Amino acid sequence: MAKDYEVLQIDELTRVNDLRGLERFSKIRARTTGGTVFTVDVDDPDTTPEKAAPILSARAKELDGILKL
Repeated sequence: MAKDYEVLQIDELTRVNDLRGLERFSKIRARTTGGTVFTVDVDDPDTTPEKAAPILSARAKELDGILKL
């Protein structure tokens, strides 16, 4: 299966959550095969390539689908 996206940048960040305290997450910037650049916030436990890939792929397909309209 061909990749629907290309990862451009990954930033690891921390934010304050009122209920959970400090919360780590990654901001992943990627480009779809159609050329659209998008950003997805992924919680720290889901930042592994295996867990992040379906999230990024779904978003890339959604955005490329909009371009085809």
